Amino acid sequence: MGVDTAGYNVFLLLHVLCAIVGFGAAMVSGLHINKARQLPPEQGLAVIETNSFVSMKVADIFVYLVAIFGFGLVGMSDKLYQFSQLWVWLTIVLYIVWLGLSHGAMRPRIKRLVATQRELIASPPAGPDDARVATLDAAGKQVGVFSAVSNLIVVAILVLMIWKPGA
Repeated sequence: MGVDTAGYNVFLLLHVLCAIVGFGAAMVSGLHINKARQLPPEQGLAVIETNSFVSMKVADIFVYLVAIFGFGLVGMSDKLYQFSQLWVWLTIVLYIVWLGLSHGAMRPRIKRLVATQRELIASPPAGPDDARVATLDAAGKQVGVFSAVSNLIVVAILVLMIWKPGA
């Protein structure tokens, strides 16, 4: 097909659009969680639940589509781009690492934040020594760290896709 065709450009448009929606939502997720931790429990819960829906339901679909359109672009490039090229296979590896971090580290902690926030609303803490407050704080900090790492992975993927080392 080739990289100068309308079909290729449509796939490229969809690939970039899905990346913006999917990774963009994920990249600001940590900011939402941090803001939620500063709010009263009811407001914080609303922010965390909204963030969870957007980042774990909506954005994930677009993140998965990024890979599908990316594979399509490699296949449609008439061997200009190949899976053996450094920038292609390293992008795939980083994408898989990003997915693992998102699903294996961030999701459980965000779910813990939601559950703990609900508990605090149902039964307010007796004082600052309440273990639920410490759980909320620890999970929030962990999400912040994992969010920063996942954002760096996205930046690394962008660098690879723009400069294409090994192309």
